[in-house]
Amino acid sequence: MEVRNCKNCGRMFNYIGTPLCPSCEKELENKFLEVRKYVREHKDASITQVAEENDVSVNQIKRWVRQERLAFTDASQVGLECENCGAMIRTGRFCDNCKAKMTNELSSTIKKGAAVQQPKQKESARMRFLDGK
Repeated sequence: MEVRNCKNCGRMFNYIGTPLCPSCEKELENKFLEVRKYVREHKDASITQVAEENDVSVNQIKRWVRQERLAFTDASQVGLECENCGAMIRTGRFCDNCKAKMTNELSSTIKKGAAVQQPKQKESARMRFLDGK
């Protein structure tokens, strides 16, 4: 069990994979629910408006969008850049074209790996036994 200090409040807690203590994690989840409700009610709000109205940082909103927990409509002004090509996207890290390319590349790599066979051992590399006469 690993003990760490909370990134937000500084209290010690048992680290489970997130840098926040359980109470700060719960508070952040409540903020997320508020932001999600606000975005649904104000479809044309900018990311700075959403952040100011809900007392949340712009970076936190971007994190939720990158995690695909929060998405904006096509009518919204809010958008992020695809991490690969820079195209404007509404949620996630990559645009649909880049996702398709990565999927195809991964599939072809897996197929190539399956097609490669183990080299056969040479006759001289095998183990030999001597007669004990």
